Amino acid sequence: MSILPTNKKKDCYEIRLESIGGLGANLAGKMLAESGVLGLGLNGSHFSSYGSEKKGSPVKSNIRFSEPDKDLRDHSPIEQPDVIGIFHEALYTTVPVVSGLGPDGIVLVNSTRDFAEIRAALGLTSGTLAVVDALGIAVEENTKVNTSMLGALFRICSFLDLWSMQQIIRDTFAKKSQKLVESNLRTFNRGYEEVRFQTIEAPAGELPDLYRRSLPLLGYETQPIGGVIPTQGNSFTKDLSGSREGFIPAWNKEACIHCANCDTVCPDACFVWDAAEDKKGRRQMFLQGIDYQYCKGCLKCVSICPTDALVSRKEEAGYADSNRVAHYFL
Repeated sequence: MSILPTNKKKDCYEIRLESIGGLGANLAGKMLAESGVLGLGLNGSHFSSYGSEKKGSPVKSNIRFSEPDKDLRDHSPIEQPDVIGIFHEALYTTVPVVSGLGPDGIVLVNSTRDFAEIRAALGLTSGTLAVVDALGIAVEENTKVNTSMLGALFRICSFLDLWSMQQIIRDTFAKKSQKLVESNLRTFNRGYEEVRFQTIEAPAGELPDLYRRSLPLLGYETQPIGGVIPTQGNSFTKDLSGSREGFIPAWNKEACIHCANCDTVCPDACFVWDAAEDKKGRRQMFLQGIDYQYCKGCLKCVSICPTDALVSRKEEAGYADSNRVAHYFL
């Protein structure tokens, strides 16, 4: 008897998680694979791939399952997944997150936006779109995004055993602290219950083929003439929004005393200043705002602000663009 959903094109079921370092996609993939292997006796594998191994850099977590009587011999990166989980919406602009998705595939997105906005951003024309506010759940339960995403992924992978997954959560988090067990179980259950689905019917005619093998941006055929790298690490064109984990500093001009403590601790020169006269006619530097293009959401500025002029807030789509104050030299 077959346990996995049938797929005539391949002998295994493949899941790819698209995330950034720090959100826990590697642990989520590991736990998902354990559930299939330990709970159902499936053959399974899990591995993650990183760029530079640091918080904020793109991460891919790959999970494969095959039937108990079929050896799992493929350990290459997953290029044509059955399910894709997107942990961070900022990845849309820098990583081909839905590359390889078939017309019957499922995409899970951590978002508060509506289906139409997400479909347009991803360019989806067929398949099933699943949406869950994984960050919102994690904030309310004081946990992390990965456990709520894991709950939603488990709802999608309905062939897996729920009891075994809950036991794996208990065993995993009990090693860190017993206090984390119940909160992460609640987070998992909420992700499972609160995920929403919309099926997108493929247009009449030939089904779209989203599979594209990604080419190196700076290979011998694709590098710019002269070998110029336009977005090197210290370039003023660098966009660090993909490094944020869902929170952003918000500035209240009325409460600000322009002490520059925020500018002192900011590692990426996000704060924009300009000279003006104070009430006594003296020339002083006054804060104008935040250039969110360079903000990676470390929130050091929030911690050091003496007047609560800077506070942490959950980032919403479009907030950074509409409130950004660009550096005067751009």
